[in-house]
Amino acid sequence: MARRDTRNWHDCTKMIGLLCLVAWSILTEHGATGQRVKVEPEVLSYPGQTVNLRCAFTDATGIQLTMVTWIYEPKEGERINIAVFHPNFEPNYPDSPVKGRVSFSPSPPNMASPSIQISNVRMTDEGKYICEYATYPIGNEQGITYLVMLAKPQNSASIVTVEAGTKPVVVARCESVDGRPAAQISWVTTANGNATTTSKPGADNTVTVTSEYYMVPTAADNGKDISCVVVHRTQVKPESFPLKLAVQYAPQVTIVGYDNNWYVGRTNVVLTCQASANPVPLSVQWKTMSGEMPDTVQIVGKELKVLKVDEAVNTTFVCEVKNRIGISRDQVTAIVRDVRLPVKGATTGSIIGAIIGVIVLIAIIGTAIAMYRKHRDNKLHGDGPPKYKPPPPKKTASPNSFPSGQGNTIYAPVVEDRPQQNHYLNAQSEEPVTDLDAYHDDDEMEHYHSAAPRGWDDPGNNEVLPPYMHRVNDPQDHYPGPNVNRGDSFVSPAMFV
Repeated sequence: MARRDTRNWHDCTKMIGLLCLVAWSILTEHGATGQRVKVEPEVLSYPGQTVNLRCAFTDATGIQLTMVTWIYEPKEGERINIAVFHPNFEPNYPDSPVKGRVSFSPSPPNMASPSIQISNVRMTDEGKYICEYATYPIGNEQGITYLVMLAKPQNSASIVTVEAGTKPVVVARCESVDGRPAAQISWVTTANGNATTTSKPGADNTVTVTSEYYMVPTAADNGKDISCVVVHRTQVKPESFPLKLAVQYAPQVTIVGYDNNWYVGRTNVVLTCQASANPVPLSVQWKTMSGEMPDTVQIVGKELKVLKVDEAVNTTFVCEVKNRIGISRDQVTAIVRDVRLPVKGATTGSIIGAIIGVIVLIAIIGTAIAMYRKHRDNKLHGDGPPKYKPPPPKKTASPNSFPSGQGNTIYAPVVEDRPQQNHYLNAQSEEPVTDLDAYHDDDEMEHYHSAAPRGWDDPGNNEVLPPYMHRVNDPQDHYPGPNVNRGDSFVSPAMFV
């Protein structure tokens, strides 16, 4: 089994090698051909000109050039020899469509570069021209040149005038006449339609291209832009033909000017008959449904003017417009009122809008100011230690000015300008007292009224507690207290109540 697989693999390898060798040979031969005979792939020309078809054998080392033959192959037809040269004979020009107009150039010809020229070329000369060498020992070698004849076309475009309808019709036509090669035509427009393009042979092997634009024409399409664009090889840039659609339609009539406020005694009211049409209207006629025109009505062209409103103009006015396509009309029924309707001023809406705008602006400004002030107050009265030092307490009476009959009880002087604090004191607990004086006398100690509100209930006798006071024999009186300067922070000794 293994031997069979090995033999198959060996045969496959030999086959691949042979195929690669054949392919290499073919490519080498074609490459050498393309390199040896040098020609121009394409030559362009217009009718009546002289064209040069160049040919050269680039590398003749080890090769004997026997003969050169130029062959013409039209697009439709068989090959024809048009020029033959052998070094031992004179050039020969067999019968062909170009005989008498073809010759070797230079003359006498050179085997290394046997180029030819064709004078007064025609459109029918277009086709394939082959320069073929007969050589030894490699055989025939050739190069191919395509002669392309150009003819600049005559381009034009036109509008087809149509009437509005319900079926597609040709509304524009564009032509490119006697061009070579065939031109390309396109349309640019906002109208809703499509184009059809046809080609037909022209004179002297040219081509005429015709394109028509179809659409269902309506009155709204009249005057719309449409452009025909022609692209051709002989033109530096596309040629454009801007046009406008021409759609004819019957008049479209509208009466304007009636405001539904014709009251008795009103003067100089005007109705205007507006009409659009293609072609332009031939006549404009005013009439009434009753058949009689009131005496106070004056008609000038498309305007109907009521000099003074009365009961006679309480009718239906009709405007009738006519053109070549048809007749159209519009009507308005006038209602005469006894009392004038209130007329809203033209600027009322503007004034109301302005007032609303001012109110909104003021509200926005007020809100901004309030928010700014609130933010500032929060910064000034926010939580944290106070940013100022309270003033020292003021004494309202000296120790020697107490009234008689109160024993050794000393009332604390009233402290003025002290901010009220809502701290509730518990009579059963000790409360720290802050010494607001920077010094103490040896015989007495000042006490101050508490900031607690009056009216506390006494559990014993329901009497209001007297202001804070101390007695001379209070053991706390003998505590000297720290000597702290005013403005320093300290904690006073406890006070019993």
